[in-house]
Amino acid sequence: MESTKHMSHLFTPLKIKDVTFKNRIGMSPMCQYSSDDGVASNWHLVHLGSRAVGGLGFIMAECTAVSRTGRISQGCAGLWEQKHVDALKPIVDFQKSFGAVTGTQISHSGRKGSAATALSSHLDGDDPQGWETVAPTDDAFDPDGTRLWKAPRALSISEIETIQAQFVNSAKLALEVGYDLLEVHCAHGYLLHSFLTPLVNTRDDAYGGDLRGRARFLLETVKKVRAVWPENRVLSVRLSVHDFVEGGLDLEGTAQVGLWLKELGVDILDCSGGGAVPDARGAIGNRTAEQPDMAGELRKATGLPMMAVGGITDPLQAEDLIANSKADIVLLGREMMRNPHWAYDAAKALGADPRHVLAEQYGFFVGAS
Repeated sequence: MESTKHMSHLFTPLKIKDVTFKNRIGMSPMCQYSSDDGVASNWHLVHLGSRAVGGLGFIMAECTAVSRTGRISQGCAGLWEQKHVDALKPIVDFQKSFGAVTGTQISHSGRKGSAATALSSHLDGDDPQGWETVAPTDDAFDPDGTRLWKAPRALSISEIETIQAQFVNSAKLALEVGYDLLEVHCAHGYLLHSFLTPLVNTRDDAYGGDLRGRARFLLETVKKVRAVWPENRVLSVRLSVHDFVEGGLDLEGTAQVGLWLKELGVDILDCSGGGAVPDARGAIGNRTAEQPDMAGELRKATGLPMMAVGGITDPLQAEDLIANSKADIVLLGREMMRNPHWAYDAAKALGADPRHVLAEQYGFFVGAS
């Protein structure tokens, strides 16, 4: 019998380069603080694998450090040597077996690194003193806050080049793992974002000053990464589109950065916000009224596809973002932690066919009785 289900916009496939997303629903990268010296574990297999079984079109692995000292905490994921590839490859293969496009977000934490977490205290070899952090300047993230943040050391130009080489190395390793999409993290106050925003970067050399100077670290890094990341695979950049603090980055400036990134071969932008300074910490993922709409404005300004994130919980809300060209992919974070089968529930709510790749592969209807 012919199905009476209709195809919603949210469940329409999307093709970028040679990568086809079976639907427009993705999981946002979320730190799990469950790695040992950056190495993924069975936790990640279950965490990421269950979302693939749940029918997602796209799964982004958590913020993944390009070096040991680029981690946010001792429990954070890493991708700087072969042992990380060996642990990640079977996890990625499992996700792909259920039809999910896989991605990873490579990052350097900058002055927000060497942070303690309750989940990382059990790891062998912990250094209670942490490690030296680096930034555009030697100003701490929150010197007057209740949480202790180390004062970083301002990077020299030669050290900037070393970190760029670490991003390139991680990109090569990500290719070996088998990821379909690679994302460079330039948001939430981490290293690349801290160079981009005038709230943090007060340098007077070639990596500071006007917008082009502050964007230089990011643009050079992306150019080098694009040179080793295959043209037929997707390259993304996550941006804090707005700093949500007076004197910080705004939509107009970020749109210009987006155009520069487009010239360098970036295929899609991941639109988040906030995080550069303590006053903007609460904006990360919480500006539900602004962030998805900003993705749409950035889409119009740059002509690039967009991923929208921030408080997306309801299928009708997600459908609206895709149907009205505010985004090409919606990313869910905390809602996906609560319900790994959100895609299945969304299909039912929107009147779309709730079968997903599990049913297609193994010949049974998920949820049938």
